[in-house]
Amino acid sequence: MIVYPSESRPNDIYKLMIGSITPRPIALVSSVSEAGIFNLAPYSFFTGVSANPPAIGFSPLITQKDKTRDSRNNIEETKEFGVNIVSENLVDRMNVASSDVPPEVDEFPLSQLTPKRASIISCPLVKESRINMECRLIEIVEVSNKLLGGAFIIGEVVCFHIDDEVIDNFKIDPNKLDTVGRMGGSSYTRTRDRFELARPDIKKN
Repeated sequence: MIVYPSESRPNDIYKLMIGSITPRPIALVSSVSEAGIFNLAPYSFFTGVSANPPAIGFSPLITQKDKTRDSRNNIEETKEFGVNIVSENLVDRMNVASSDVPPEVDEFPLSQLTPKRASIISCPLVKESRINMECRLIEIVEVSNKLLGGAFIIGEVVCFHIDDEVIDNFKIDPNKLDTVGRMGGSSYTRTRDRFELARPDIKKN
């Protein structure tokens, strides 16, 4: 099967992408509006971008015609956001935070997650998350303003909060962090089935 996006429906291309790009890590993004209303929403179009400086990126898609997500609107206003890593014990509450609610609704009490004061930025972090990243906006790369289009938001991590139980000499213990990944549709995956594979050291003659 060969698929040309220009000849296909955006919903079908979306299904191809979320079914092919797997597993995807989940960024539970916290932000605050200029009016002081907290927002919390998960995004699985999420990745690391740079280590020096440390930077991450995520993409909030446009899911309704001409409507950008609250997370993006808040970040455009304040130039700050938090990324909270999702362990399996947070999955149900993370899922509640994905609810499509009006901008004036604070997803923290809705999802029964606790806002935690950040060290540098003004928006809250998720207390229950074992790793939080305080981020300052670097750039918003506009890709498309069409339905299921969106932007790539890049932020510099200016502070990490890491549960002492999951880290040793800057190495994160994956068993203790116990993250989950997003698959296609409503499917998720655990990260407990792992294997080691050393990078080959090929000497040039």
